[in-house]
Amino acid sequence: MKLGFTAEDEAFRQEIASWLERNLCGEFESIRFRGGPGDEHRFFLERVAWEKKLAEGGWTGVGWPRNFGGRGCSLEQQVIFYEEYARAGGPGRAGHIGEGLVAPTLMAFGSKQQQQRFLPKILAGEEFWCQGYSEPGAGSDLANVSTKAEFDSAAQIWRLNGQKVWTSLAQESDWCFVVARTEPTSKAHKGLGFFLVEMDQVGIDVRPIQQLNGTSEFNEVFFDDAQVAADCIVGQPGEGWKVAMKLLGFERGVSTLGQQMLFQNELQEIILLAKQNGASKDPSIRQRIADAHMGLKIMRYNAMRTLSSDPTNVGLNRASITYKLYWSIWHRNLGNLAMDILGPDADIIESEGYDLSRLQTLFLFTRSDTIYGGTNQIQRNIIAERALGLPREPRPAV
Repeated sequence: MKLGFTAEDEAFRQEIASWLERNLCGEFESIRFRGGPGDEHRFFLERVAWEKKLAEGGWTGVGWPRNFGGRGCSLEQQVIFYEEYARAGGPGRAGHIGEGLVAPTLMAFGSKQQQQRFLPKILAGEEFWCQGYSEPGAGSDLANVSTKAEFDSAAQIWRLNGQKVWTSLAQESDWCFVVARTEPTSKAHKGLGFFLVEMDQVGIDVRPIQQLNGTSEFNEVFFDDAQVAADCIVGQPGEGWKVAMKLLGFERGVSTLGQQMLFQNELQEIILLAKQNGASKDPSIRQRIADAHMGLKIMRYNAMRTLSSDPTNVGLNRASITYKLYWSIWHRNLGNLAMDILGPDADIIESEGYDLSRLQTLFLFTRSDTIYGGTNQIQRNIIAERALGLPREPRPAV
């Protein structure tokens, strides 16, 4: 691992910390520490206003190259940004999908026209995106998608038909990137396309899914001859898998350091509660808190090692492949720890309307951590086959 902070980097830290102190207050005070995992549906309009505030201050696209309108920050400065943002209680980013996933993908694979059309709106906090990957029959096994895209040569558009599911904030999004099958008879990862789909149209039906914790931040999305302009496919038909896999590499990039700072905030809240209610006197609780602290440090050093190993490689290298499995188990265990420290209060709701506390929400939401984004079973297969080079799991003959 080679990652250190220079005097210039520390000056950058002071700049972002001071800006957050001056601006994350007043009308934005109510959204500090809000909008994270399990809380994404809350204060969405306020968080959209915050995105525009960030854009005005030049704090969107900090890692984007300058020729695309970004700050061109070094890896070290990007790490500092995410650390200070989380430390200040910056709300969950409404523009994360666009800024952190769509934009780098368009920079790598998009046409000049696509870059000019979409990147400025993402940077300005004016258009928001959701992800159209999972389907009822294609969750962790993304290559099993069945949503179809057929090109209408007369109208010069693609027509989408099918269903996506677990689509976070689709009800609030302007655009969705969708992996769909461009060759009807193709199998697995072949014959796929990567499409940029406008959500506000007659052929799209968004249906919220109510979760265990009473929220509905993700949805089913149905496509019934939904239209996609001919120039809104990224890459060529049949290249969708390559584009989709590269995007997943961006998903596990430098923003993971910000995720870990959010985890740190949750752990600190749990430690404070244990001190207040006396749970910290229990040796087993103290040991579990220590284990959580060590696990978080392991995550941080592994992420920094991964990010600093090769600045030109943002793909799914061996170290990054293990990250999802590790953090999902750690976070689920943190939810269990929170409930055990709460004790009997864990079973009590403050008021009607399923009004959960932050730690109760944490516990319930972390039940899903080991499922979404690829189940733990699938993650272990990926580690075995792609990272360790072990034989593929036996498949039944087709």
